[in-house]
Amino acid sequence: MSRQAPRECLKVSSTDIVDADGKRVILKGCATGGHTKMENFITGYPGYEHEMRAAMLKALGREKYDFFFDKFLEYFFTPDDAKFLASLGFNCVRIPVNYRHFIDGRDPSVIKPEGFRLVDRIVDACAAEGIYTIIDMHTFPGGQNHGWHSDSGINKPLFWEFKDLQDRMVNLWIEIAKHYKGNTWVNIPNPTHLHIQVELTFWDKVAGYNPMNEPADPEQVQLQAFYSRIEKAIRQVDPDHILFFDGNTYAMDFSAFKEALPNCVYSIHDYATMGFPAGEPYVGSPEQNEALQKQYERKASFMKTQKVPIWNGEFGPVYANESDEGYQKINDQRYRLLGQQLSIYQKDQVSWSIWLYKDIGFQGMVYANPNSAYMKLLKPWLEKKKRLGLDRWGRDDKHVKHIYAPVIDHFRAEIDESIVKQLYPPHWGLENHVHTQLRDILLSNILTHEYASYFKDKSLEELDELAASFKLENCVKREGLNEILRADAGL
Repeated sequence: MSRQAPRECLKVSSTDIVDADGKRVILKGCATGGHTKMENFITGYPGYEHEMRAAMLKALGREKYDFFFDKFLEYFFTPDDAKFLASLGFNCVRIPVNYRHFIDGRDPSVIKPEGFRLVDRIVDACAAEGIYTIIDMHTFPGGQNHGWHSDSGINKPLFWEFKDLQDRMVNLWIEIAKHYKGNTWVNIPNPTHLHIQVELTFWDKVAGYNPMNEPADPEQVQLQAFYSRIEKAIRQVDPDHILFFDGNTYAMDFSAFKEALPNCVYSIHDYATMGFPAGEPYVGSPEQNEALQKQYERKASFMKTQKVPIWNGEFGPVYANESDEGYQKINDQRYRLLGQQLSIYQKDQVSWSIWLYKDIGFQGMVYANPNSAYMKLLKPWLEKKKRLGLDRWGRDDKHVKHIYAPVIDHFRAEIDESIVKQLYPPHWGLENHVHTQLRDILLSNILTHEYASYFKDKSLEELDELAASFKLENCVKREGLNEILRADAGL
């Protein structure tokens, strides 16, 4: 066999991501959110993942709890899922990870090997289809932001106040970088004729690391220091992989960023309010398209000034389901909105990762079949959850607005507007802060136990069937969305 070719590693070259030959690579793909980082709107539970898991453990007992979640993690993303994503022309998958898969709060100095086995399964399945992966740390101890997706259980990002929490995550990233340094798959030309000499090309399985999802640093300076620290720490053990750094305030604000770090890509998240129930319908007017362009340009200005690549790590509308009045018209509008956003990114040759691959019907490219065991079991609960508006993502308040409006009015009457403007994040306003405390935290936490009660007394066979509802073969493909993504890939 001939001499092995050098391993191909993606890197940053001015405004581009390039391969070992200097050829531009535009990463296009999706996130496996809801899998190694579960979220409430994705699989239907209320509140925070760790609270849901605690309630499920109480309802099921240890043996059944371990069995159900092992099966859920096994079925949610398999080699068949990677094959499907490759058929759309995707070349990259973002893997959101809950730090709890690696760190136990009772013994934070120990890095659990189960976390690597879990992520390796996804990395290897994607590599077999020629798909890169980006490892995204989606949660941090104490919470790197205020949201349910940081899995902190509180409404304040305490991560920024405690150096020992920061130390834990720097140490974890060092171990992750050690594990994935030089992690390769082999491209063999003419593989059916291995009796002749061939040239092996070693490809990086991992495109890079996304060290922190959607940070929210109220002081605007701690994040820069943490990025500098973690960049140095990772580079000491893995000098090659690209780092993908989110902007502050949920990857939307780069105003306090001073300079770009070497071999780093900077990430925006570019959701459009017109893609959500609370936003105005998208009709494609010049004014709406201009607003989309301005929103993107504001977020991307740092990267353009610094002349570094742009990665849109999250975007995408939520979709109505068949029980919603006028659902087809709503979804057609949101497909057109998505197409308009993709045209903006295409013009700037932006890499992107749409949110979301798989769920129970909000955003997913595929979603659990309404006739599956999981969806039939939870139908009464999901109807109640929707009526109560517990999911911030895609929330519709029409059934409960009359309850919360007086509370909001009471707060506004008692709090000076100048004080409200000092609250962080500034784009939330008073209303979102109140809803976070009352609905996302208090009410959702209480009702977590109601969700878990649906699983009580289920047999192992029944739990297996419930988990299998998330197998690709048991899911529905959202063809309207997938055709748009396939077309953007040129297939």
